[in-house]
Amino acid sequence: MTTSTKALDGGWGWMIVVASFMAHLLSYGSPSSVGVLYPEWLHAFQEGKGLTAWVGSLVAGVGLIASPICSACVDNFGARPVTFFSGVMVAGGLMLSAFAPNVQFLIFSYGIVVGLGCGLVYTATLTITCQYFDKRRGLALGIVTTGTSVGAFIYATAQNELIVLYGLDGCLLIIGALALNLMACAGFMRPLNMPGYYLKQKAALERNTEEQLFEKPPLDDLKITAGSTATTPEKTLMVKELLITMDAKDLANQTEKKRSFLSGLTIMKVIKKKQQAYSKYMHSIYEILQDQAMVAFCIAIFLFSLGAYPPVLFIEDVAQSQGLIEEVSIIPLVSIGAIATCVGKLVLGMLVDIRWINSIYLYTFTMFAGSVSLLCIPITKSYAGLQILSIILGFSSGNWSLTSYITTKIVGLDKLTQAHGVLMFFGGFGIMLGPPVVGWFFDWTQSYDLAFFFSGSCVLLGAVILTLLTLPCWKRKHSETERPDVHYTSNCDKVASVA
Repeated sequence: MTTSTKALDGGWGWMIVVASFMAHLLSYGSPSSVGVLYPEWLHAFQEGKGLTAWVGSLVAGVGLIASPICSACVDNFGARPVTFFSGVMVAGGLMLSAFAPNVQFLIFSYGIVVGLGCGLVYTATLTITCQYFDKRRGLALGIVTTGTSVGAFIYATAQNELIVLYGLDGCLLIIGALALNLMACAGFMRPLNMPGYYLKQKAALERNTEEQLFEKPPLDDLKITAGSTATTPEKTLMVKELLITMDAKDLANQTEKKRSFLSGLTIMKVIKKKQQAYSKYMHSIYEILQDQAMVAFCIAIFLFSLGAYPPVLFIEDVAQSQGLIEEVSIIPLVSIGAIATCVGKLVLGMLVDIRWINSIYLYTFTMFAGSVSLLCIPITKSYAGLQILSIILGFSSGNWSLTSYITTKIVGLDKLTQAHGVLMFFGGFGIMLGPPVVGWFFDWTQSYDLAFFFSGSCVLLGAVILTLLTLPCWKRKHSETERPDVHYTSNCDKVASVA
């Protein structure tokens, strides 16, 4: 089954967008609003903020760190089975968390199990969306990733109400039951291309069919039995029949030896193919990391995730530590940031489709804006100021909708899944480290000021590195050292070479 150009930028692709949007809403709704659950866990388990912060950091970081594995799963099995299985993981992890006796169990059930399920959903939905869209890919990805922000806004308020009505355990059980609807979303993800696993199964089936056509008749047909003489003790086998039976037994033994030898060869061939596939995958990762723009993007993603994610977890606790409990109970800052992120994803997704806008520079602009808002959090003492900073930081965090678009521009659609997996590994590593570092800063200084100065500095450093390493002068130097037979990737490069 090959990709049809008629299927791109419309048709069933919009159903893919709707299903992927709902999948993001159901899977990332609770993890994106984990800041609402964080104070409850602190009160319930009476542990330090650094240790408890691992729950929120792992649920967002583990899935991204495991993105290379998730990408391999999508390549081999397709988006539909992967999304179906992720529904079981997310729902099971949320329901297990309701019975957590301590923070360590919660780190496993909520942080690792739910985090891996979310990582599978993220990779599957973005991969199949990129396959269905070309010219409108930025808009489609913006709509899909908006599901995370809409889910965070809905779940932040809903979890507050559910905790009041049913307690923390009842809240986790209910949202776990809602996550089972991920299986229904998977049903809409019709693949354009047959996944690798099904192609291998089809090839094996065709090969077995051909072998059966040319196979020798079974040995049982060669054996000549004595018929009724075998059942009556009075009659004995004839000499000729006995010789034929002995020859058949010898032939069977020889055939079994050949089959055992051939099975050993088959196992060796399978192992060799697996090793070749693994070495080929590692070589493709190595080629991807040879691109300077891709390396700069990975570093920027890591630093942005390290600095910009902790407010999602700690912003509610920051407001409560300043005595703003009544305002938080009315409109959670997590909900405000989620709506701003939703708007940011849509706006940035539409802007990046405009030809004269550079997607990388647009991403660096959001990083600069996010770093300014992070550096201003420690000096802001009013709830209105925290609301404004949450809006700016939330809008800047909408740049996640640009990651797949920028990755496709750098490495191409053929290497999207591998490159996206590498990129999400760096992002997940930053997300996983960010909240515990901020929590340790608070446990050390009993204040969030130094922690947010550190976070803002990390995001600012990432923006500077990405800007410097993607300047046009680097491309000019690279083109001067290339050979004349290079294959250009854009019409501008071809015109420049002719001139």
